Amino acid sequence: MQNPAGEKFIVQGGKSLEGKIRLSGAKNAATKILIASLLTDKECVLENFPEIGDTKIVLELCGMLGSAIETGDHTVKIRTREITNTKISGLSRRNRIPILALGPLLSRVGTGEVPVVGGDKIGPRPVDMHIEGLKTLSAEVETDGNSYKAGAPHGLKGAEITLKYPSVGATEQIVMAAVLARGKTILRNAAVEPEIMDLIKVLQKMGAIIELGTNRVVSVYGVKKLRGFRHKILSDRNEAVSFACLAVATSGKIFVEGALQEHLITFLNNLRRIGGEYDVAENGISFWRTRNLNGIKIETDTHPGFMTDWQQPFTVLLTQADGSSVVHETVYEDRFEYAKDLNLMGADITVVNECLGDLPCRFKDSPCPHSAIIKGPTKLRGREIMVPDIRAGIAHLLAAMVAEGESTIKGIDEIDRGYERIDERLRSLGADIERKFSAPDSKPSINANVQNHEFRNTF
Repeated sequence: MQNPAGEKFIVQGGKSLEGKIRLSGAKNAATKILIASLLTDKECVLENFPEIGDTKIVLELCGMLGSAIETGDHTVKIRTREITNTKISGLSRRNRIPILALGPLLSRVGTGEVPVVGGDKIGPRPVDMHIEGLKTLSAEVETDGNSYKAGAPHGLKGAEITLKYPSVGATEQIVMAAVLARGKTILRNAAVEPEIMDLIKVLQKMGAIIELGTNRVVSVYGVKKLRGFRHKILSDRNEAVSFACLAVATSGKIFVEGALQEHLITFLNNLRRIGGEYDVAENGISFWRTRNLNGIKIETDTHPGFMTDWQQPFTVLLTQADGSSVVHETVYEDRFEYAKDLNLMGADITVVNECLGDLPCRFKDSPCPHSAIIKGPTKLRGREIMVPDIRAGIAHLLAAMVAEGESTIKGIDEIDRGYERIDERLRSLGADIERKFSAPDSKPSINANVQNHEFRNTF
């Protein structure tokens, strides 16, 4: 469901949150695995499927291309017997996933057209590596500024490709395009995030041959046909970090069911450094605070570094830490828009163009606001704020939970894109949060090919 205009959260902050919360399936895995299902004409089953706005968009996309889809309780059955439409247009909402459909479209029918990407307001996020990768695999790609049109009249052919940066999206694009290409593809400087590994596991289940080498090298041996699969989506590490920060920031204690230590090592180290604590159990991790928080310097990086999606909730923590902290963003050039709202709530955050870190940074000589200096602790006060993007949204929500008094958070469709029933789940921890509807509820159909049984009001 799309959020009606004017939908918002009303939060009464200042409460310690305690209890247990279960992670949803990872958005960044589920959306890409849905795209991978287009590579076969057999049935595919996705379990632990997150019922959120972004997966709704991709279900709509698949239905547009000819997929027959059934949705149940966190389960999706999808089968694309044939591609009935090669052009994606007129989606009810936009995100950055449609570009990834080019590989499966070229593999199945030799042609495809997708819209120029939309999505989070965190900078241009160019897709030049996607396009160059497909061209190296023998595709022809052109754009008129509104869409990308691709063709492979003689089929895709394996090649050697070196990415100039370990881009998650470009890695997924090239791997999915290569599995049905003729011959061998060697991809160097590939991204190796857990969600990419989950995608590779699915492709292996489908019959693909993919080898993981050292130093970010992925080798794909093309096969002639792929089969269906059944797969349980891995848990969402971004949700895990959000709930961990929530526990520490509110001086509470939260058991995050489904949190995986191996996906969070860099975060866990930095959390402990500032005064947070955790305990790893067989089925999750508990988070709490041991003392007053202290400042720290962190730098975002590709996996296994500190993830860019973690810096927003972590920055809220740092507003409550003694002394000065520094966050150096090396992945995206414009991801501190939320700092303005935190400052309005009482934080002391200065965003600068300089590289305040030691890691190699693509934005070193660019006038991009990609470093933040946070001074604390500061007392946050409730106020009205507007969400610019998914991860900033969770930072807004976390800040509202910490703040004294009432906060009104508008633009919460951005939060709903990535977090399933977040208000209901936070109330189970003792949060005082209410969703206000100031416009009539509406449920536009996903697609005539989608049978939506139990996705309730998350879509």
